[in-house]
This record gives sequence, structure tokens and C-alpha cells, in this order.
Amino acid sequence: MGIIWASLNTRAYAMTPSSRTLETNPSPAEAAALRAQLRDLRSPAASGSASAPALMPESLGDPAFLREHGVRYAYATGAMANGIASEALVEAGARAGLLSFFGSAGLPPARVEAAIDRLEKSLGALPRGFNLIHSPSETDLENAVCDLYLRRGVRLVEASAFMGLTPAIVRYRLHGISRGADGRVAAPNKVVAKVSRVEVAAKFLAPPEERLLREMAASNLLTGEQVALAAELPMAQDLTVEADSGGHTDNRPLVAMFPAMIALRDRLQARFRFKSPARVGAAGGIATPDAAAAAYMMGAAYVLTGSVNQSCVESGTSDRVRAMLAAAGQADCIMAPAADMFELGVKVQVLKRGTMFAQRGARLYEVWKSAESLETIPAAVRASIEKDLLRATLDEAWASTRDYFLKRDPSQVERAEKEPKHKMALVFRSYLGQASRWANAGVADRALDYQVWCGPAMGAFNEWALGSFLQAPENRSVALVARNILYGAAVLTRAHFLRCQGVALDPETTRIEPLTAAELERLLD
Repeated sequence: MGIIWASLNTRAYAMTPSSRTLETNPSPAEAAALRAQLRDLRSPAASGSASAPALMPESLGDPAFLREHGVRYAYATGAMANGIASEALVEAGARAGLLSFFGSAGLPPARVEAAIDRLEKSLGALPRGFNLIHSPSETDLENAVCDLYLRRGVRLVEASAFMGLTPAIVRYRLHGISRGADGRVAAPNKVVAKVSRVEVAAKFLAPPEERLLREMAASNLLTGEQVALAAELPMAQDLTVEADSGGHTDNRPLVAMFPAMIALRDRLQARFRFKSPARVGAAGGIATPDAAAAAYMMGAAYVLTGSVNQSCVESGTSDRVRAMLAAAGQADCIMAPAADMFELGVKVQVLKRGTMFAQRGARLYEVWKSAESLETIPAAVRASIEKDLLRATLDEAWASTRDYFLKRDPSQVERAEKEPKHKMALVFRSYLGQASRWANAGVADRALDYQVWCGPAMGAFNEWALGSFLQAPENRSVALVARNILYGAAVLTRAHFLRCQGVALDPETTRIEPLTAAELERLLD
């Protein structure tokens, strides 16, 4: 195979293919001893002349992430909508040293405020965040949630589903911005932006465009001082690269997308020279120690999990859904129309196994595209929709939908009464929106209509947990799952150090099995 030449620090090295092999590979006894060493994270592991340093889970990711958010681990749990990322989930995550976000999307402001009240009382100063989702069909609701966060002093949001910057997210980020005595610009409100497209990431890794700032200032949404200081901070101090995930996703592979986002961050940092460069984290497909270790080794400042947390006991879904998720494989996911962006043709990734939601949602979207109004839907199609999906006549469905939006966003009703196609969209969206709530409530006679946001990470976790106590959903808690993933990622990272030095590792050495809370406490605390 010849000789490989490389240059490092102006010195030349020649390496033959065999030069990475140690004089002796570990014997069975040595391999067993090495496995024990690797699992003792506080002590170095060694084999022959190769060694791996001590590495606790706290050392994974970017230490600046830990300092800024006041957490123990560079690990976050995402804001699954409709309160699936519940108060109980956030409380468990915060107490375990994770950064956890409440799933505000889809909930009315009063319900979100109730969550703020509870978490203030239960967590005190412990870190937590709330979701601020882009709602192109309900701008008033997006603004109302932003107003609520500003009024209640919510200091951290996970911004999701944004296709660009909106006045709501800009107002939130720039609220309270000031220049300190040391000359640095400080923004008390922090944004973790979850994105899957480079063009959207570019918006969050830079200051808001001057045009938008001028328009907002002209509308008295920003002060002159806020506009002047905005140029010195990125819109988000943390950017989560969302790969093939549950819910809103572009189904992109993390290994292809993440390096591109890092490169984008570096280009924009070189251009704007922010005092504190934005950090880039990884999400989508992360539910096992191997996946987390790979993300950290690619340079992720933190990892963010989603689908796997929905199967945990603290999530705001039903036991019926938790059982469905615990039985899912990696291929048991499918794309379906999104309730919040129905008319834009946007899709979300959901569970396919055990439900017909995706097929039924796709059918509604095709009907909406082909018909101009509820009245022009062919009689046979209308009868099927009324019987199988809505379980009501279209007139009855509109009446209940109208009442709902009169309370939530009256402008939608005004538009629907002028635009028959929008009226049809609202009725169809009512089915899509309720499908998630039926799942969360475990409504038995609506099981085939359950909308369960889910990505292939769920199946990967189930495959890893197969045969262990974590196979049963009642044994899954968000902290136990997170600490298992983090512990395993640290072990695998140490194993990688040894492998790079030529140590041959047998499968048993890199096979990480789930540990109980007591075992993890002994190893990590």
C-alpha cells in the first residue's frame, strides 16, 4: 500500500500501514481488564504503550455551554409541542443537570403561563427554557407568547420552525440589551435556535438585517438603543443543527449537515467578530451512546434529544403512546402534513406503526389542493371525510373550528369567512391538531388517528435497550436515559482514543449496556 506522507508543524512523518499496530494485541485477560478500565471514567485506561485519559461526561461538549446555562452536562432536551415536553420532564432534566425546554408550541398563552408559574416554584434558580415556535398562520399567537415571556422574565427560549427572523424573535432577543461598564454588549434574553437549513442558520448566526430593525423601530417595536446595539450580537448564542428528527425536519443526515453549519458559523464569526462566538449543537438521530459520542467528536458544543424523551414517564403523552414508541423500529416513521403550516405544504415526521394519521392527513391535503371550498368537495369524498376522520358533518366541523379560533385567533375566522379555501384549511387543520391531543390523552377510539412526532432515533434507542430493563417504557425516565447516553458516550470516546493508537478492541469492549440509576450514581457522582 506504500508510504503515506503528511506534514504536521513543519515536520514530516512517514507511516506504514502496520505502524499503528502495537507489538501485542490485548489477550482475553488483558481485554477484560481494559474493559473495566474504560468504564472507570475517573482513571486513565492503558493497553501496552497506548493510553486514554480520564474523561467524565461533564467534559463532553463545550465548557462555555455549561457556564452560560449553569448546567452540569452539555445535553439538552428539546421542547416537544403541546406540553409533551412537560413541566415534570423539565423538572427532572433540570435537577439532573440538563438544559430542558418546556413544549409551549400549540398551547394557549394561559396554559404556558401556568407552566411558568409551576416551574418558578418548583425549580427556583435552576436553569430551564421555553419554546417559541414560528407560527406563520397565527402571527398574533406568536406575538402573544413573546409578550408573555417578556412580561414574565423568561430568559431562555428554544426558537423552532423559523424560516427567517420575525419581529417576535427579534423583540425577544433584544429586550433589555445594554452595554456594560466593560464595553461589552449584554443581552439578558438567550436564544437557542433549532434549524435544519443553512439559509435559516445564517439569520440566527448574524445580527438582524438593518431593514428589519428599521421597520421595527418605525413601528415602535424597538428603541434606538436596541437597534444600535443589535449589530454586536448574533441572534442566537446557541444553534442546534436539527438532522433527521421527529416533528419539523428536512430529514437530512447529521454527518453531512453539521460540518457545513460549523463552517458557516466560522465564516460569519470572521465577518462580524462577536465577542462571544455562537456555539453549535447537534440534534436528530441522537438517542444512543454511539450517536452522542459521534456528535461530540464532530465538534458539537452540546447534544439535544427529542423522540426518546417522549417515551419517558415524565413526558406529557399517554401510556398508550409510550408503549407504541417503545415498540417502534427505525423504519417506523413517515412524513405527514403539519397542522401549523398546512397551507404551505410543510410536513412533519411522525410514527407510522399503529396509526393511520399520516395517510389520512395526506388525503386531506390532496383534497384541499384540488377543491376550492368545502362545498365543492365531491359527495363521496365528503362522506368519507365526515365518517372516518371528522366524525361530524363538515358544517358541524366548521362550527366547532370557528368557535375555537374565535378564542385563539379571531383574525383566522375573519379571513376564512372571506376565503373559502382558507376555511377548508382550518377545518382540515382541526383534525391534524386534535390528532396530537388524542394521542397525548390516550383517547382509545381515536388510536388510528394518533399523531405522534417521532424520528428514527426512537427505533435506535429501542434496539440499544432491547433485552435490558429500559426496554419497558415504565422504566424510562429522562434523567436515567440522559445519564446512560452520556456515560456511554464518554466510554466510547475513551475507546476511540485507544483505537487511534492502534489498540485492537473486541466487540465486548465497545458494547455499552444500559445501567440502573444506582450503578450510574456509583460511577458518576
